[in-house]
This record gives sequence, C-alpha cells and structure tokens, in this order.
Amino acid sequence: MNWTFFKIFVRLLPCLLILVTACSRDDRSNPGYTYFDDMSQAVPYEYYSENPNFADGKTAQLPVKGAIPREFVPYPYGKTVEEQKRAGVELVNPIPDSPQTIARGKAMYEKYCMMCHGEHGMGDGALVTTKKITKEIPALIKDFTQKKSDGELFHVITLGSVSGFMGSYNWQLKPEDRWKIVKYIKTDLKKR
Repeated sequence: MNWTFFKIFVRLLPCLLILVTACSRDDRSNPGYTYFDDMSQAVPYEYYSENPNFADGKTAQLPVKGAIPREFVPYPYGKTVEEQKRAGVELVNPIPDSPQTIARGKAMYEKYCMMCHGEHGMGDGALVTTKKITKEIPALIKDFTQKKSDGELFHVITLGSVSGFMGSYNWQLKPEDRWKIVKYIKTDLKKR
C-alpha cells in the first residue's frame, strides 16, 4: 500500500465527513448541523444603541472620509475666485431655452433667492428691507451679475459666494434647478 495516498486519505476523511453530514438533500430549508455557532447567530445592534465593538461606543458610524454616495458626481471646483472663473469658462448651461425652463427657474428663484435678492433682482428682498440682513446684497439685474457667465453664476449658487456671505445651495437645489435659476436670471428677470 502506498503510504502517501494513505496519509492524504486520513487527512481528507474528516473534511469529507463534515461535508456529508452538514448538508441534507431531503429538506432544503434545514441548513444542517452548525459547527461554529458564533458565525450563524449574529448579534444585531439597534442603529442608535451602544456598541462595544467601536471605539466611540456607537453603532451608527459616519461614512469613511472621502466616501461618495452612489450616483453622486462630486463638484470639481473649489470656493475661490480662480475656481469661480475656471467654472465660468468650463461649465456650459445644458438646459435648453423653453417657457417651462423659465417658469421652473422663476419658481425656484422665488422660493430660494427672492428673500434676499428681491422680486425684481434689485437686492431688496424681505430680509434686507426688514433689516435682518444689513449687508448690501448685489442686484442680479446689474452688469456685475449679468456679465458673469452662466458657469460662474451656477458656481456661486452651488458653493456660495467667495466672500462667504451667501451660503451654498448645493443640497437644497438639484443641479438642473440651479441651471434653470441661472437661465431665469439671465433672461426673464433681466427684462423686468
């Protein structure tokens, strides 16, 4: 008898016995025998409960730094004057001119912008006239704004002003709505 074959057979026999006894062809809903219970009986934690497995003791953990949600495209420009100018050169408004585009832009303007910039874009919104904001708000119908490219205006709406006074509307407005607001500012608001 070949001793090498015998040694291999003796080593594989326990593995074969485990495989044969762990699976049952008769009852597919029965998982068979459990040899290591710690893997099949997981201990669930409630989302806001304490958890001894993490250093901070919380079950709810923040995502890893730099993680990007599915189907999210990060905005590739920073909040500087140079980046604003670069966005103005590189970004082109993808939204076509139409009455529906202008109507949606107007509705979003009235909801998000009018409180500061005013109904006619003069910088005299309700927050300014009631003295809740004491800083001068730029008039959107003046050359300062109208001469900026669509990409620059989109950049300011997305990240906020470089001075830091106007905040970002990145999370409140979808990109297509931001473009529609730009379209409204450059066409219909300008005519008023």
